[in-house]
Amino acid sequence: MPKTILYLDPDSKLNLQNQIRQRLVDGILSGAYPPGSKLPSSRKLAEQLKVARNTVVLVYQQLAAEGYVVTRERSGLFVNPDMLSTRVGHGIVKAASTARTGSAWRRRIKATISDPATRAVPNWHRYPYPFIDGKFDPGLFPLAEWREACRLSMSVADVREWSTGNGDADDPMLVHEILTKILTRRGIQARPDEILITMGSQHSLYLICQLLVDKSVTVAMEEPGNSEFRHLLEQRQASVRPQPVDREGLVVDERLAGTDLMYVTPSHQIPTAVVMSPQRRKALLQAANEHDCLIIEDDYECEINYLDQPQPALRSMDTEGRVIYVANLSHVLASGIRVGFIVANADFIRYARALRHAMLRHPPLNNQRAVAFFLSLGHYDALMSKLARVLQERRLALRDALNFYRSVSIEISPEVGGTTYWVRLPPDFSVGYLASEAERRGILIEPVAHYYADARHAENCFRMGVTSLPLERIRPGVVELTELIRVLVSGRVEHLGTSLGQWLTGDELRDAMADKTIIYNVVYGVPCTIELHADGTMKGTAGYANEDCDVGRWWVDGDRWHRQWQQWVYGEEAAYYIVINDDQIKWFNEAQQLVDSAFIRTMVEPG
Repeated sequence: MPKTILYLDPDSKLNLQNQIRQRLVDGILSGAYPPGSKLPSSRKLAEQLKVARNTVVLVYQQLAAEGYVVTRERSGLFVNPDMLSTRVGHGIVKAASTARTGSAWRRRIKATISDPATRAVPNWHRYPYPFIDGKFDPGLFPLAEWREACRLSMSVADVREWSTGNGDADDPMLVHEILTKILTRRGIQARPDEILITMGSQHSLYLICQLLVDKSVTVAMEEPGNSEFRHLLEQRQASVRPQPVDREGLVVDERLAGTDLMYVTPSHQIPTAVVMSPQRRKALLQAANEHDCLIIEDDYECEINYLDQPQPALRSMDTEGRVIYVANLSHVLASGIRVGFIVANADFIRYARALRHAMLRHPPLNNQRAVAFFLSLGHYDALMSKLARVLQERRLALRDALNFYRSVSIEISPEVGGTTYWVRLPPDFSVGYLASEAERRGILIEPVAHYYADARHAENCFRMGVTSLPLERIRPGVVELTELIRVLVSGRVEHLGTSLGQWLTGDELRDAMADKTIIYNVVYGVPCTIELHADGTMKGTAGYANEDCDVGRWWVDGDRWHRQWQQWVYGEEAAYYIVINDDQIKWFNEAQQLVDSAFIRTMVEPG
C-alpha cells in the first residue's frame, strides 16, 4: 500500500470532497499510487484526514465510475492498471534538455519580437497601492451576472449550436448584440459581415498589422502613444512617423502627407487620456481623404467618459470607408474573458477572418455565447453605468489627494474622464528613480518614457490609474507617495530659509492675509479663487464657471498660517509658513519646503 500522505488545504477554494479527489487523481497520474496498488480503505483515509467517512466514500465512488480505481471482492480498492496504459512513460519524469539554450535558440528565431516595457509587475495585486492602469480589482467583476450568462449558454440547445459551429463564423447572437447594444451607442451602423470577433484589442491590432503593414508602409501614430502597437509596427519593419498630441488629440498638419496608415486613440488618448475634439476628428478624416490613407481607430475606454458628452466614433463620421474600428468589451470583462471586435469594410473583414482562421479558427464559441447573453440581458449596460460611477469617484479621489498632499509643484492632466492621470513633475526630478523607490514602499506608478518613439523626448511625467485599487486605498497611497517625494527632493527645492524675502509671523502675517484674494490654478489646471476676510472666514470658488465652491476659516498661530475648509481637502486643518513678495505668495510645508505659489491682491468689495 502506498505510504503517500494526503494534505488538505484549509484555505483552498475547493470543498473537502473535491480536494480529496484532486489529490488522489494527481497521485494516480503521477505514479505516486502505482498501477495495481491498493488504496487505503474509506475508514482509514477518513481517520487520517479527519473527515467524515461518507466524504471519502463518495470520492471513491466517483473514481470507480470514471475508471481510476477498480474494486476487487473482499480485497478493497486498487488503482486501475488500464488507466495509465495510454500514457507514454508514465511515472517517469525527465528533465528537459538544456542543450539548446540562450544564443543557440536566438540564432534560430527568425522574427524580431520586442519585449514591451509596459508589462505590469506580475504580482501587482499584492502591492497595497497599485496605481497602474488596465488592471482591475476583483471587486469590479460582475460575478453573479456573468455566472448567469454562462449558465444560460450551457443549455442543451445552446451547447448544440455553439459546439457544432459553422466553419470560421462567429456566434450570430453575439454579432447581433454588438450591432444593437454597443455600436449604436458609438453612432456606428454596420452589417454582420463587417464585424470580426477577436481575442481582444491587441489581437485585433496584430491581425491589422499582418494584413496592412510591411516595410513599404508609413504609419503615423500619436506621440506619445501606444507602445505595444509601436512594437507591432517595428516587427513588420514599417516606417513609423511620430505625430504630436495636444489638448485636442493628434495634431493634423502637413506631416501626415505621405502616410499610408494613421493610428489614433480618440476617445481617451493612450497614455495622456486627452479626448479628440469634434473639429480635430473632422480634420483628421479630411486629411485621410486628401492623402488616401486608412485610419485605425482604437476606441480605448470609449465607455468611461463621465465629465463630457461622449464624442461620436470616427467610424460613424467616415463616409469613405477608411476607418478600421477596434474595440474591446469593458476592460473589466476583457482582462479575463478576452473578447474584442473589429468593424471595417466587408472585404477587409473577409481577409482578417481568413488570417484569424490560420491562427485559432475563432475565439471560443461558448465564451461568445455567454457574452451575448450578458449583453442581451442588460448586464453590460448596468456594468458600464456602475463603472462610470465607481471610477469617477476613484479618479476624483485621486485628483483631490494629489491636489492636497503636495510635496513639490506638480500638474496633472485635465478632467476628461477615463481612469488615469498624467502627473508632471519638475524637470530635474528623476521619474524612473521615483518609480523604483515607490515600488519598494508598496506603491506602483508608471513612468511614461516607453510611450515615446524616442525616450529622450519624454516629458518628466508618470501615470497613475485607479482601476486596480479600491477607493479607500487611494488617499493613503498618495500620502505615502508624497512622503517619499518629500524625502527625495530634500535639498533640491526651494526652502523657507533660502526663499527671497522673510516669512511673516504673528500680527504682521495676520494683516498681510486679511481682506486678500488669492488666485491660482489647482493641479488639474482649473482656476481657483480664495477670498480671505478679516473676520477669519474664507470663501473658495474653483472651475471656469465657479462650479466648485466651499467656505471655511483661517487664523494665525505664532509663525504659521492655518486654514480649514468645510469640504475641500477632506475638511482637515493645515498650516503653512508664508512668504509674500509684491503680488506673489508662497506656501511652505512643515518641512519648510515650497509647496506652491499664487497671485495675491487686496480684496475689492462689491459696490
